[in-house]
Amino acid sequence: MYELKDYLKAINETKEDLVSSEDIMWEKKYPAYIVNRCLSMFIDTLLFANEMNSKHFLDKKIQFQFLLNIIRKKKRFGGKWLSQKKWKDIDYVKEYYGYSNEKAKQALSVLSSNQINEIKNTLEKGGRKK
Repeated sequence: MYELKDYLKAINETKEDLVSSEDIMWEKKYPAYIVNRCLSMFIDTLLFANEMNSKHFLDKKIQFQFLLNIIRKKKRFGGKWLSQKKWKDIDYVKEYYGYSNEKAKQALSVLSSNQINEIKNTLEKGGRKK
């Protein structure tokens, strides 16, 4: 219960006012900073998330209701987020091939784990091994 995905779904899709419900834990558990960070990934919600970051001292209920009422209804979270390990692999692919982030993501979906390990070994700098 009280998960990040529930808050984001309410703001983006269902427009359900969770923090005004009879269950007061919705307001207490509201992760304002994380929600703002998630919304800052999209061009149409970036300014609203930034506004709430600048007004961090406001009550959680007010912050949630602002985002709930000002952001247009739209499905924004379709794909999965990359894990920390995948981000490191993307950095290796970017350096090895000279790709941008987007091209490196595409290349990562094609490369096998053996190929990625070869790239890592090729890019390994000198020094002691642990």
